[in-house]
Amino acid sequence: MRQIKKRSPIPLYGTAAVWLAYCLIFPLYKVTHFFFLILAGVAAYIILSKLFPGKVVTVEEPDMPESTGNLQIDALLEEGHLAVSEMERLRGSIENPQIKEKISVLIDITGKIFDDLRTDSDDMPQVKRFSGYFLPATMKLLNAYDRMSSQGIDGENISGTLRRIEDILDTTIEAYKKQLDSLFANQALDIETDIDVLEAMLKREGLSGKDF
Repeated sequence: MRQIKKRSPIPLYGTAAVWLAYCLIFPLYKVTHFFFLILAGVAAYIILSKLFPGKVVTVEEPDMPESTGNLQIDALLEEGHLAVSEMERLRGSIENPQIKEKISVLIDITGKIFDDLRTDSDDMPQVKRFSGYFLPATMKLLNAYDRMSSQGIDGENISGTLRRIEDILDTTIEAYKKQLDSLFANQALDIETDIDVLEAMLKREGLSGKDF
């Protein structure tokens, strides 16, 4: 577990408001005028930072993955560890409960994908593609959502972008599920072969169906 401080956007908005009010009330044609403008902004930021210090969120920090002895696999497992850690942080930072739930699903599937890599090295090419494309794109969207949702306003650009990210997360979850399922294709084929061999042995020994 580790704690992360999330700054409040209010000091920035307050500073901007002070600057705007200053520009509307006082003249700005001398160097000293700009000096007092900057001074007023700094004072406003310091005061508002004291009044609105932000919040501290606690996130779980996954244990570092153990080495497998394969440098390429270890590197991928480390990427997976960092991605899960960042998603944990974002889940603790984002306030929307529905998005929190979707992030939890992504964390669970991502963990299972990299767990599969640890037990089946043949899946490394697929996991490498997943880690090189899906994960960075997902992290970029989640970080954008966290940044925009923390602004505290409902502007057209912010609200529209947040809705699009919320919608695409459902598609992303389905893509993650398909990615995980595809990793078991070779194992499913091996099991089917084992079943065929077992059925043939049982039939030969007269231990299956009507023969039994």
